[in-house]
Amino acid sequence: QVQLVESGGGLVQAGDSLRLSCAASGRTFSSYAMGWFRQGPGKEREFVAAITWSGGSTYYADSVKGRFTISRDNAKKTVYLQMNSLKPEDTAVYYCAAGTRGYGLRGSDGYDYWGQGTQVTVSS
Repeated sequence: QVQLVESGGGLVQAGDSLRLSCAASGRTFSSYAMGWFRQGPGKEREFVAAITWSGGSTYYADSVKGRFTISRDNAKKTVYLQMNSLKPEDTAVYYCAAGTRGYGLRGSDGYDYWGQGTQVTVSS
């Protein structure tokens, strides 16, 4: 069982940066692939970024590639999402997720556990 708690969201202006954190409980964090998803107002939840258990591979949605960076610190049981050059269309609730499969990381089905989400609002 893994519990995930996101933090770091807030209200920023276009062009600003934010770093989201997702702290995990449990002893097996290092065996989980981790992902970030988001759900904007009136939109379906969408994939943002993912990282394998070792951190050796990362994946990004085209809409955030080059602006967002996912990373993890297994000793701290935390995954991060560094978001630069934020745009109003990045406004959403951001969720982190943990999965044991290690594949299908661009889809919700690739994950077993979800956090409660943190709001990111980007004003123009």
